[in-house]
Amino acid sequence: MRPDVDDRQEDDGSAARSAARSGVDQPNLIPPADVPRLSVRMWLLVAAVGVVTGLAGAALMEVLHLTSHLTYGYHSGPFLAAVERSDPERRVVALAVAGAIAGLGWWCLRRRFGSGGTEVSAALWRREGRMPLIPTLATGLLSIVIVGMGASLGREGAPRQWGAALAGRFSDWAGMTSAHRRLLAACGAGAGMACVYNVPLGGALLTLEVMLGTFSLRLVLPAVASSCIATAVAWVALPNAPSYQVGQLHGSASLIVFAVLLGPIAGLAATGYTRLIAIAHRNRPQGRGLLVAPLLIFTVVGVLAIPYPQLLGNGKGIVQLTMDATLAAPMAAALLVLKPLATTASLGSGASGGLFTPTLATGAVLGTLLGDGWSHLWPASAMGYALIGAAAMLAAAMQAPIAAVVLILELTRNIDGLMVPLLFAVTGATLMSRYLNSPSIYSVRLPAQ
Repeated sequence: MRPDVDDRQEDDGSAARSAARSGVDQPNLIPPADVPRLSVRMWLLVAAVGVVTGLAGAALMEVLHLTSHLTYGYHSGPFLAAVERSDPERRVVALAVAGAIAGLGWWCLRRRFGSGGTEVSAALWRREGRMPLIPTLATGLLSIVIVGMGASLGREGAPRQWGAALAGRFSDWAGMTSAHRRLLAACGAGAGMACVYNVPLGGALLTLEVMLGTFSLRLVLPAVASSCIATAVAWVALPNAPSYQVGQLHGSASLIVFAVLLGPIAGLAATGYTRLIAIAHRNRPQGRGLLVAPLLIFTVVGVLAIPYPQLLGNGKGIVQLTMDATLAAPMAAALLVLKPLATTASLGSGASGGLFTPTLATGAVLGTLLGDGWSHLWPASAMGYALIGAAAMLAAAMQAPIAAVVLILELTRNIDGLMVPLLFAVTGATLMSRYLNSPSIYSVRLPAQ
């Protein structure tokens, strides 16, 4: 099938060269001249990517829930509540088994295919959107299974990988150019995030701000369309409801001052967190070490989960505890240290998974802990402290302030009163991280060239 006339211009890598010349710290910038034109064929592919990614995301979430229910023996209710009800020995055994499955699975993938799949950021910025289909689908499935068993990683990694890989394959079938393949892969990744968290606009902004590095109108429309379609399709199996339940929130002078002060602290914390991720990624095991490292590290996390069950899973339970203002200061202090360490160690063991919710949880705990001290000076909303910390940490870690604010809005559906302090905190955190030359949690996972 002959590509449409508008689809003939091949991407010659000028985006990467322009990024290098401009000194940006993340190779995701698309100059206006490299933005692909949108033909009828391209729009049909955007719609197809949205539909397929929505179905894939819903299927992966069903696998996640089934795995969690079988592992911890429950039928309904929050994951954290089920973990807290389980015997301590069960937590250790569950994580040890998850580590064994992860190590054996990815070792077999590397033996068979020479690769355990490709990170979405690496595919978009280094491989023109190309991702090996079978290894990537298998990697995503392994990732969602171990997260369901309690691994301290995010659940969005699998749907992002599946969406990008399927979009890339659609592009190849349709004979599209590399520039169009990259755009479709980014749309698929953003749609995967959108559908599993019910954040259509946030998913679109992640596509643009994080993966493509531009808000060109020609890219905004397919990003929004694919994320909206995927989210609507996923409603067939997933609830159309906010991820976090929060009460009525009101801004105040106290929260504004708190946000101004917290922003740079969150930026500093995000920089340290990002550097931990970089160290973990650089030291991932190779060869037969992949069989042993996940088993050992996951088992250690399982042992830590005896006194701290909140460590298990992606961190959604931790975030909700901060929203409910039920996380005591000593527990918050422990989780502020242990959750990032558990996540980076799990990633460094060779496992694949997302970082979105673990980052969100770390920021929420930071805001809660600092807010507890601030409340003795100038009391304000405990939920406000957590949300401001979560948004600031997320913005600085992703190097995506606009996407971070919108994601918090969509995840809670009820923070209009906090918009001004939220923006102050996000701005301060992002400026601090950029002053410290901190890359994003996505760019530090790029393989060395």
